[in-house]
Amino acid sequence: MSRRTARPSGSAPPASCPCGLPAAYEACCGRYHSGGVAAPTAEALMRSRYSAFVKGDVGYLTRTWHPRTRPGRLDLDPRMRWTRLEILDTVDGTAFHATGIVEFRASYRGGALRERSRFERVDGAWVYVDGEFPE
Repeated sequence: MSRRTARPSGSAPPASCPCGLPAAYEACCGRYHSGGVAAPTAEALMRSRYSAFVKGDVGYLTRTWHPRTRPGRLDLDPRMRWTRLEILDTVDGTAFHATGIVEFRASYRGGALRERSRFERVDGAWVYVDGEFPE
């Protein structure tokens, strides 16, 4: 017989993270956004940056952008509604690498964006460098 923990009436289960992983936001990308810990892989950074776009966290996006390619200003469209992230491919980007590539599709209301992003380590932390838009 399985046993389930009772949930107070009217309370909802914690929502999964916007990045698509099943963990709650606070236990997933939220811990990177708060600055308490750095993303351990290029894919984790990609997922956390997607979640930052969903949440409108310009500060995190700026902090995790390579200083060489970071724009002077980043303005997000408040009407943009991101709906789903799919990781299509990863190359390197682990604790054993200095660079990595993550290809993804980010869906939004009305369309999708596909990008092959490059990441590098700066002072040990993963940062976004730039991306190409494959056809």
